[in-house]
Amino acid sequence: MAQKPLLTVRETSELLKVREATVRTWIRDNQLRAIKFGRDWRVREEDLEAFIEARANIRPSRERKIGVA
Repeated sequence: MAQKPLLTVRETSELLKVREATVRTWIRDNQLRAIKFGRDWRVREEDLEAFIEARANIRPSRERKIGVA
């Protein structure tokens, strides 16, 4: 069972400061993993974090090697 509540499309868009239509496009294009319940989509926090990390321009500092950006 899910330990954390699932985010709605609206909540996801508010967190990312983008339009709901943008989030729905990402879901439709399989860029953002989501779960469909009836007519509504929900996003797990872990999936949103993975989505964000996949778009970062550099790796987190704990994964960077010295002298390599």
